[in-house]
Amino acid sequence: MTNKLFNSLEEAESFLKEQFGDGESFDVNIKHLFVKDLPVLCVYISGLVDGVVLTQLLSNMLPDEDIDVEDEKEYFEAYFNFQGRSEETERKTFLVDTLSGQVTFVTKSGYAYVADIRSYPGRSPEEPDNEKVIRGSRDGFIEGISQNVGLVRRRIRNSNLRFELHKVSEIGQTDVALAYIKDIANDEMLDKLRQRLGQIHHDGLTMADKSLEEWLFKQKFHPVPFVRYTERPDITAAHLLEGHIIIMVDTSPSVMIVPATIFHLLQHAEEYRQAPTVGTFVRFMRYFGVVVGLLLLPLWYLFATHGTYLPDTLSFLGEKEKSHIPILLQILIGDIGIEFLRMAAIHTPSPLSTAMGLVAGIVIGQIAIDVGVFSPEVVLYTAISAILTFIIPSYELGISVKFFRLGLLIMTGIWGVNGLFIGIFILFTYLCSLRPMQAPYLWPLIPFFPNAMLRVLIRFPMTVDALRPFVVDSKQRKRS
Repeated sequence: MTNKLFNSLEEAESFLKEQFGDGESFDVNIKHLFVKDLPVLCVYISGLVDGVVLTQLLSNMLPDEDIDVEDEKEYFEAYFNFQGRSEETERKTFLVDTLSGQVTFVTKSGYAYVADIRSYPGRSPEEPDNEKVIRGSRDGFIEGISQNVGLVRRRIRNSNLRFELHKVSEIGQTDVALAYIKDIANDEMLDKLRQRLGQIHHDGLTMADKSLEEWLFKQKFHPVPFVRYTERPDITAAHLLEGHIIIMVDTSPSVMIVPATIFHLLQHAEEYRQAPTVGTFVRFMRYFGVVVGLLLLPLWYLFATHGTYLPDTLSFLGEKEKSHIPILLQILIGDIGIEFLRMAAIHTPSPLSTAMGLVAGIVIGQIAIDVGVFSPEVVLYTAISAILTFIIPSYELGISVKFFRLGLLIMTGIWGVNGLFIGIFILFTYLCSLRPMQAPYLWPLIPFFPNAMLRVLIRFPMTVDALRPFVVDSKQRKRS
């Protein structure tokens, strides 16, 4: 049985020019070279390979008069003993390897080899803007999957750490890696992810990890995120040791952590960079802020419009200065207006974003109060709710909380106190019904696991022994 990919060098050249075009793409290089005395065809994409390494590699291939080319396959493998070299026996894989930035070689008799000297354009690892810490490493993931793997390998030096590579999508052929620790991660979850990756039949993952999330977990119109995103390799390493599975997508500077519950989305690295007491305090403040950020506006509207519900100690709540616009409409305009400001800040050049924020937040807000469009109380409580939304580490969950807050507010405006409690019940029931990767979204609150819930609320010292989370269903519950 032969391992030849082509019958001759001429057939290989004809095939490649048919696929890439003859001189139609300036970055596609199809060159006739020699490895010592053996003629080969070298193919690579100029913008995706390390040109210096390739030049040094080929410069050492000077002919040797004493060499007799007898067995071409053994000859090439002996004199082209380069890192990452592998033999290809399928033309589709051969093309994908070339388009991925690897250098491919075809020998005179048609044997095909691949050398991995990729060098993708990209930036250096730097701390992600949305996951900053006071103490801790300042490196973060970038758009290159190979570099991201190296950042994790640096933190977990264990032979059981696996990075399983998959090619996803029909045209894009995007690199997707499943990262896990072999003796810890759950095999059933891994098999399910592999199966779902194989079921993706689409042109390409243009939005990288977000596109993949929707394909893997059938998110449809659910407003909440089903995975935890992170750009920090230390957070990734910590979750791998807990038994989670990491999904890396090439061209994305963030990775997905599965399975994930709502409490995973509320964690932040800063809690583990401080003393346990301080970390617990920060965690309590965040949980409290999320609940208040969700309920503050609906409750204030209820008290402002139904003064009979207010005890004497809270009589100061309510609208002191009347406006021509109904309170409910004021709150809706204010809450949605802050979202407009956020969108404007994203699209505003950095030198102008600060000035834009000052103008929008101070000038427009004050003028709106002066002309009677808003009452001061509406501006105050809307701003507090927005600030409390920003303390959520997960940007996706923060948007979901805003979405739920608007729903509760509308229900309260229509049906009063009954609408508020019905809305809370519907929201709680909805969150209880979610089971991405068969993991309850509210675990360990629903179903209730006392010990696990205690660890969610309190940041215990790292010296205290703990089992791996039940939700990951690890093969080794006890940690070393």
